[in-house]
Amino acid sequence: MNLWMNVGLETTRSRIMLGRRVKQCRWKRCGNGGESNNLTGSLVHWSIWMKLERSCMTLDDIQQIGVIGAGLMGHGIAQEFAFAGYQVHLHDVSQAQVDAGIARIRENLQLFVENDLARPDQIDETLNRIHGSNQLEVVGDEADFVIEAVIENLPLKQEVFRQLDQICPARTILASNTTAQMPSQIGAFTQRQDKILNTHYFNPPYLIPLVELIRSPKTSDETLQVAYDLMVKIGKTPAVIQKEVPGFVGPRLQAAVIREAFSIVERGIATAEDVDLVVRNSFGRRLSVAGPFQVFELAGWDLVLAAFEELYKDLNSSSEINPLLREMVEGDKLGVKSGAGFYEWTPERIEEIRDRMNQTLIGRMKEDVKREA
Repeated sequence: MNLWMNVGLETTRSRIMLGRRVKQCRWKRCGNGGESNNLTGSLVHWSIWMKLERSCMTLDDIQQIGVIGAGLMGHGIAQEFAFAGYQVHLHDVSQAQVDAGIARIRENLQLFVENDLARPDQIDETLNRIHGSNQLEVVGDEADFVIEAVIENLPLKQEVFRQLDQICPARTILASNTTAQMPSQIGAFTQRQDKILNTHYFNPPYLIPLVELIRSPKTSDETLQVAYDLMVKIGKTPAVIQKEVPGFVGPRLQAAVIREAFSIVERGIATAEDVDLVVRNSFGRRLSVAGPFQVFELAGWDLVLAAFEELYKDLNSSSEINPLLREMVEGDKLGVKSGAGFYEWTPERIEEIRDRMNQTLIGRMKEDVKREA
């Protein structure tokens, strides 16, 4: 299955050229044009061919998955692959953090069982496929596809990729679950630029189906195709982002919404509570069914143009961080982690919001399962 028409032909050409290279390695002529009967020369050609073969990946070659980081996103990503039947090597800097991630996976799977999205026996089956370690060498040594999910710190991600590049087999694809960093930056110090991309999951990754796939200018079509096919195989919905830009697509759209939301509150137009009320109970409901282009095409672009002609002039278009956001952070009003932000966050309120969100997302998962059945 080709990802897009304009790249499909190029992918085919690449595979044809690869086939030619393999044939050249198998049947290469030497000397004055006669077939080489030299055993040493034949072994050299065979060695070259084997290296090419090992460096070429298809979906069937993916057997072992590595996940670096067992925290907020990493544990859920590991769960997805293990639930789909893959052997997963989960890494964090301490065994305690690895164990905590695996404990969260057990809780998530129990939630699936309670909502008829998994059988009780699938809990242990899934957990038995997850192998935790605080040794990066153990994770990377046999992995065919590795996803890094450490904190959003570019130097740290670059160092993880540098080490993985040294540890992992030449065939291994390295992916980052970054929210904003570009793959060409993260993989800048590796020797496998063609096998690097971003796989951006959304939180919680085991309940939200989308994964953004972001290629760098050096990412091969083959690498992108394998990543795409792998995501489909484990039940995700991959979206291919054609160009490297900070924030890709999902985070950019969210940033635009929250920029205007902060501006509305700062200007005294509405409270944070009323902004949330408006979003949840109006266009937020539509957007869970149809994307913005679909929604507006139902209305007609002529009407959209007429409405936006004046509105755009009053929207916040600043490229600077809103002062109110800085005030919130400097005043330690961080939200749940500090106990207060625009809202007061009691344990009961946190539990209520998370339960409501989980149940809504689980309901959508059930609808997806029914449609695919």
